Amino acid sequence: MAARGRRTKVLPSELNKVCPEKGDDSATHPKKMSDFEVVPNLQQSSSSVSRSRRKAHFPTGSKEKENLISWIPENIRKKECTYFVESSQTSDSGRVVCECGYLREQHLEDAAKPPIFLGKEWDPSRHIQEMPTDAFGDIHFTGLGQKMGKYVRVSSDTPPRVIYHLMTQHWGLDAPNLLISVTGGAKNFTMKPRLKNIFRQGLVKVAQTTGAWIITGGSHTGVMKQVGEAVRDFLLSCSHKEGEIVTIGIATWGTVYNRESLVCPLGGFPAEYILDEENQGSLSCLDSNHSHFILVDDGTHGRYGVEIPLRTRLEKFISEQTKVKGGVAIKIPIVCVVLEGGPGTLDTIYNAITNGTPCVIVEGSGRVADVIAQVASLPVPKITVALIQKKLSMFFHDAYDLFTEAKLVEWTKKIQDIVRSQELLTIFREGKYGQQDVDVAILQALFKASRNQDHFGRENWDHQLKLAVAWNRVDIARSEIFTDDHEWKPTDLHPVMAAALISNKPEFVKLFLEQGVRLKEFVTWDTLVYLYDNVAPSCLFHSKLQKVLLEERERTGGSKMPRIQLHHVSQVLRELLGPSTQPLYPKPKHTERPRLSIPIPHIKLNVQGSSLRSLYKRSAGRVTFTTDPIRDLLIWAVVQNRKELAEIIWAQSQDCMAAALACSKILKELAKEEEDTDTKDDMLALAEQYEHKAMGVFTDCYRKDEERAQKLLTRVSEAWGKTTCLQLALEAKNMKFVSHGGVQAFLTKVWWGKMCVDNGLWRVIACMLCFPLLYTSLIAFREKRLQPLGCLTRLRAFFTAPVVIFHMNILSYFTFLLLFAYVLMVDFQPLPSWREYLLYFWLVSLVCEEIRQLLYDPDGFGMVKMASLYFKDFWNKLDICAILVFITGLTCRLMPSTLYPGRIILSLAFIIFCLRLMHIFTVSKTLGPKIIIVKRMMKDVFFFLFLLAVWVVSFGVAKQAILIHNEERVEWLFRGVVYHSYLTIFGQIPSYIDGVNFNIDQCSPNGTDPYKPKCPETNEDSKKPIFPEWLTVILLCLYLLFTNILLLNLLIAMFKSRSTRTRSGSSSGTT
Repeated sequence: MAARGRRTKVLPSELNKVCPEKGDDSATHPKKMSDFEVVPNLQQSSSSVSRSRRKAHFPTGSKEKENLISWIPENIRKKECTYFVESSQTSDSGRVVCECGYLREQHLEDAAKPPIFLGKEWDPSRHIQEMPTDAFGDIHFTGLGQKMGKYVRVSSDTPPRVIYHLMTQHWGLDAPNLLISVTGGAKNFTMKPRLKNIFRQGLVKVAQTTGAWIITGGSHTGVMKQVGEAVRDFLLSCSHKEGEIVTIGIATWGTVYNRESLVCPLGGFPAEYILDEENQGSLSCLDSNHSHFILVDDGTHGRYGVEIPLRTRLEKFISEQTKVKGGVAIKIPIVCVVLEGGPGTLDTIYNAITNGTPCVIVEGSGRVADVIAQVASLPVPKITVALIQKKLSMFFHDAYDLFTEAKLVEWTKKIQDIVRSQELLTIFREGKYGQQDVDVAILQALFKASRNQDHFGRENWDHQLKLAVAWNRVDIARSEIFTDDHEWKPTDLHPVMAAALISNKPEFVKLFLEQGVRLKEFVTWDTLVYLYDNVAPSCLFHSKLQKVLLEERERTGGSKMPRIQLHHVSQVLRELLGPSTQPLYPKPKHTERPRLSIPIPHIKLNVQGSSLRSLYKRSAGRVTFTTDPIRDLLIWAVVQNRKELAEIIWAQSQDCMAAALACSKILKELAKEEEDTDTKDDMLALAEQYEHKAMGVFTDCYRKDEERAQKLLTRVSEAWGKTTCLQLALEAKNMKFVSHGGVQAFLTKVWWGKMCVDNGLWRVIACMLCFPLLYTSLIAFREKRLQPLGCLTRLRAFFTAPVVIFHMNILSYFTFLLLFAYVLMVDFQPLPSWREYLLYFWLVSLVCEEIRQLLYDPDGFGMVKMASLYFKDFWNKLDICAILVFITGLTCRLMPSTLYPGRIILSLAFIIFCLRLMHIFTVSKTLGPKIIIVKRMMKDVFFFLFLLAVWVVSFGVAKQAILIHNEERVEWLFRGVVYHSYLTIFGQIPSYIDGVNFNIDQCSPNGTDPYKPKCPETNEDSKKPIFPEWLTVILLCLYLLFTNILLLNLLIAMFKSRSTRTRSGSSSGTT
């Protein structure tokens, strides 16, 4: 302890000596109350040295900790006594203590005899000084699992703004929507089990639903213990991390037992704290169920109540802060909840009422709470000294004798003043509000308090509604706000409607729609821009939107990021909806369009600057409404993956089938780029739900009217980019929707054109080969005007039917292949014949078709975009490959010196053109699934070939090295290592591998014969092989075991699994 007065440098290796850890000796952790009087206090060195220590203490990745241990000592102080004056009182162990309550050795070295204070009386204002705090960090409650909190030791004179900054900026707490200050008995007291459960559940519910902070005394006793146990029970039953509740304990540093384990000048990360109630004596342990602790230090030891002034200032400061969320700004409300309590609690209630803070008194909890609850309903004149005396004798029992007559008069006056402010006083009685409605009582108390001089008329109702939205308590809004006492205009709800949308509070959106909000009036151009301005930054759509803005800034050469406009949103949406849709929000022709007369940098209420309400207060001639507000809000909700919100808005949609299919498409496209697995799964699940919604709508329509339902599939939807439901379903690959019986029936009609769908395919082929058969009764048409046999339009109707065009294309392609094969095998002359020239002309027509597909851009995407879309298709790549190989072969063929190589290359081109047949037959119900299976199996083959190559090469190299010495011919090396090993799988085992069938005439002893392999190692005399036959036979058996039995069966199993999955969806993929 003598070293405490010197400014010594603390090295990282000495850190364990500075910060007590679990397992230290008994000198550090006292075992009894008399030993708990040594609290180490370390002087801070210069800031530069401190920073160097901090960097040495933590790894480079702990930036938050480094910032914290740099900021706290510079901004937060503690208090220490600098002058030891012997007190008339002694410690529990009988030792001499200072007036501050600490022992002589607990002071600084120079505090024992400071010459400047010698002979003077002890004065806290002069003899207690502030210095950088030495206790902060994470607190871990030893032996209680993973319970972890944050703590800091602060001076009692610390400004509240510094503490609030610490909590919100460094501890990472979100500003609260409500502040609940719980006060009452500091000692353990008894509550009825039923009332205890009601209080615990109600307190936790109001904190969890409103996003409140709960502030208590922080010790493991009395009302603080009740609050801690309520939070503990909630966390044990809650499986979601979002259910965490901020519980802040503000306690006196000098009354905390085992506080020496929290002292660490460099921060305790974590500091191990032992909760020891048995040995705490007159001190108190911290409650393990609180999440944050502010330990108030005035330089004294063992004196309770030191934290009350700072707690009061901090609560007042927080209640004066304005929180802006979702476009709504509210001053953070505060409520005081009282259980039991003594004289100090009465003072707390009186001060709270005087300051305009509403109080909720829990009747049945005992003492002061019950005294006030008993007289709260009486008129003030009836609250007499005699009545208070009677109540005190009833509820205070043994402590009643301590009340003097002056004290009784003082209590009576305070209680009268408390009861006089009925708008700030709420009594919770068990059974009055229901079993679990403490939360309702707390919120109703705040609503009562809002009717004060700061709010009048409609502004008061607006304030209450903002509170309800901020707390996300739609039940309170229904019961307390939307009543017959006030008539709400739909336009009055527009600001809070926007706030509910941005804050993702679907129940409030539903409530406002029930209260008459019309989306056509609510959704204006500026409102929509504001909503997209407030898209969640974590959302994938936000990053895509920022990318579009960045590209525009680079294109225009500007220095600032352009402001979000709807044509930027439209650009992203078109990427998601596909090229078949038109832009939903066209780019304005003029650089400036009619704007609001008031700039809207931020939309707020009751704060300086423009307000959200001003967004709707404008002249009728300047309002720019969107064409389809329901669609606009639905898209805004879907791109953020807000399921409940999108569900409510979709229910308002008129073109609900197209809306559901469009949402499914958007979500599937976003899921492709989403990196977070959980979010991706949610998007895909929601996309599937919207597909089912579209199916449900179509099913209902199809049951009522089949023909009109089928017309819905091809009806152009102006709202969704002039596309159709069928096109959206195909773009989104909603195969369940496409496989619907009604959709399939419609597609069959389209496939057969104007012909009846029951015409046999053989009849169609017969008429294709001999078109005069059309004027017989062989082919039937649906339309009556085509029924006459002599009608000339029958010919046009037949040959324009998709089924006929398809089979004509097949016939044409087969003719091309036959001609190609004939030229290669029969008519390949040095000078091309007329048949070969016909083949070249045919190829030119195929090239022209591919160029048309590449350049056709009706939607104005541009060459680059169209090229990327074109090459995404595998069959287009195959077409380009076939054409390029053909052109290469043709070039070689036209030169006499390369005539034969040209024929070889053209033969390879023929193979590729034959593979193109598979794409043509994918539409067949019989061949289509099998072709899809083959295509997907190719991916499995590549993985199999990798495994096979490992065994083939390993066996081939080993075999070659054992049998043959120094084979230098590369082609024969490849044959021995790869080719022969591969053929061995199929039963072609080399005759010389076991030495039995060895024939020296079949090989070249020196490897000089280019047509024979080199002979194995042989005996020079007998010319018999000398390699270990037993080893080569074992290697061959193992090789065949793994390749023929394991790998080939693995390949069969992979093919079977792929085939089963493809066949299960073949009915959905036939279109």
